[in-house]
Formats: sequence, structure tokens, C-alpha cells
Amino acid sequence: MKKRMIKLLSCVLLTVAVMLAYAAAAAGLSPSPQKENNALPTVAIPVMSRVALPTALHTTAEPLSHTIPTLSTDDLHGLRLAAGGMPFGVKFFTEGVSVVGFSDVETNGQKINPATAAGLHTKDIITKINGAPLTSAAQLTDAIEGCGGKELTLTCRRAGREVDLKLKPIYSKEESRYKTGIWVRDNGAGIGTVTFIIPETGAFAGLGHGICDADTGELIAMKRGTVSDVTISSVVRGAAGKPGELKGYFNAGKVGSLVGNTACGVWGVFSEIPEGASEPMEIALRDEIQEGDAYILSTLDNNKICKYAIKISNINRDAKASKCFTVTVTDPDLLAASGGIVQGMSGSPIIQNGKLVGAVTHVLINDPTTGYGIFIENMLNAANIPMAKAS
Repeated sequence: MKKRMIKLLSCVLLTVAVMLAYAAAAAGLSPSPQKENNALPTVAIPVMSRVALPTALHTTAEPLSHTIPTLSTDDLHGLRLAAGGMPFGVKFFTEGVSVVGFSDVETNGQKINPATAAGLHTKDIITKINGAPLTSAAQLTDAIEGCGGKELTLTCRRAGREVDLKLKPIYSKEESRYKTGIWVRDNGAGIGTVTFIIPETGAFAGLGHGICDADTGELIAMKRGTVSDVTISSVVRGAAGKPGELKGYFNAGKVGSLVGNTACGVWGVFSEIPEGASEPMEIALRDEIQEGDAYILSTLDNNKICKYAIKISNINRDAKASKCFTVTVTDPDLLAASGGIVQGMSGSPIIQNGKLVGAVTHVLINDPTTGYGIFIENMLNAANIPMAKAS
């Protein structure tokens, strides 16, 4: 945006900040203070059951997909998708556990950190302990507290490679247990907006950007996730320097599964097509998008999908990620209700000349009327889901 001194708010993980539950106890620590998150109340996340998926989708038995083949232009011409605009909630477990911080352990009047001494870093993903797959923070807790002072071997994924580290917990007399001085995380939840649905399969896409760790900024490697209906209870208006947000809560029950998380959006499958989905419409490829008027579909606290006028500008037709063009809100009703783009609106479909062209992905912190959008073909190129051609 030329030379303006503005910061970009990447709506990592759905809304404001993902409601990620610190599994501090799993690392043998006292609980770490949680950051305030006004998007949703704190959610206890149980182990998720699986749902049947179309055969072309990845099953939740494997870590959610990150590397997806690219579709050709011929694959995309004439493609018809149902635009979304409804909010959805995601609850997920990560692949392994993520190291998000450290805290010294006090013993015998000294402060020691066995985790940093072993060479652990923030952003490390601990995938194995003593050679066995690590599936939860609770499993790590049990191994640490039951080690009897013996050294543990941790296998970590770091910058695309695996490293093995030797970690020796120390006994804290103050707490009468073995500790290591790490904070870890294995689950999270948050709200976003559905971009499109494939009616023939129930597959859907949303957000237009990946779900990232709120502390490390890294794309989260998810193992399994569930999708829930969401009720939007209120809207916090955005202002310069203070992003707004959609506040809401998860409704009871599960309506689908999350099956993919990439830098260009999340992917899943609904057990039933949600109410409010549009009739299938053609998509517009990047060369068809024009600067000028368009509209988005989004849901505020009236819990109805509504059209809101925007303008598209600064199109970068070579963009491969989630910031492909500028979106400026011009609709007086949306400006009055929210101040423009707020957190939780990520994924709101953008429609121009009767075609689905992309989704809202970011908001500028210093100007809530303005943000970025992603080409719909970038989202499709990140998805490994069956597509519906025009008849």
C-alpha cells in the first residue's frame, strides 16, 4: 500500500486470536496465564469422533493436508460453486504438540530450565517421545511426571526437518513432581466464514488464509478437527489501530469435519448443506476480475447472510497467496455496524458481475474499511476436493 505506515492484521486462526488452550500442565508447569480473547468463551475441547468423508477427501486419521496439486485453467473454466457467507466454528487437535514458551523451574532455591538446556525452541513440534508417537499434551505430562528422573528422548519437527533431543526433567520439591519448563499446546478453536460449498459432496472452504499459531505465527499442522454451527452474538466495531471482531458461541453438536489447512484457506465437509448457501454460480478467474464495484456475503449479529457493497482495486494478477487485491468497504450499513472489515469475516465470499471471484482475508489495522482479498482460484489450487463442473 505504497509508503503508508500501516500494519497488516493477518486474521490468523479465524477470529481475533484463536482460542487456543494452553496445555501448560502437559509440560510439567504451573498453568500459564491465558491471553484475553473476546471472540468466544473459552472452550473445553474433547477428543473428536470421525465422520464419513467423500473418498476424494483426506480422512481425519492422517494429519491435515498442506501440499496440494495445482489445478489447470481448463479445470477451473465453467466451475460452479455455491457461495457461503455463513459463520462456522472449528475445534481441532494438532499433530504432536507445539512448543509455545518456556518458564524456569524452581528447585533447591535455584531457577533452571531443562527444556532450553536440552535445545528446545519455540515453534518446535514434538511428535514423538522415547520413539512413541506423541498425540496429546496429556501424554507428555504423564511421561514427564512418570519419568522417575530418567532422561527422555524427544523427536521434534523444526523448519521442515526432524531433530532428536535429550531432555532430563528435574524434581520440584515445591510442587512434588518432575517438570521441564516448557509450555505446549495441542488444541484450539475459533470462528470464521464459509467461502464456498460444493453441493454434490458437502465439501466447503473458508477463511482464505491458514490457521496459524497465535504465538509463533506458523501454520498449524492439524491432526483432526470438527466443524460446528455458530451464533454471532455481537459485533465490536473496528477503529484505526484497534481491529473489530465478531463475537459468538458454538451451538451444540457437530455439523462436519475439518480436513485441510493451508496458507490459502481451510477445507472441510459438512454432513448437511447449511441453510443460506446460494445457488451454484460460476467462478471468475484472476484475469476476469476488474477494478470497481463488487459485494461480499457475510453474517453479523442479526445472524442472516447479507450483501455488502465493496470496491476492488490494486489487483496483482501474479499473486499466489492470500493478498491478491485490495478490498474497500463502501456499504453504509456495514460501515455503521462494524466500521468495515472485522476479525471473523475472513472467508466472506466476494462476488462481481454474478461470479464468485474470491474471499476477504485481511484487514488493515490502521484502516478497518480496507483489507485484502484472495483469488478464488488460489483457494481452489490449495484444495484437494472434488469439483462440480457446469452442465
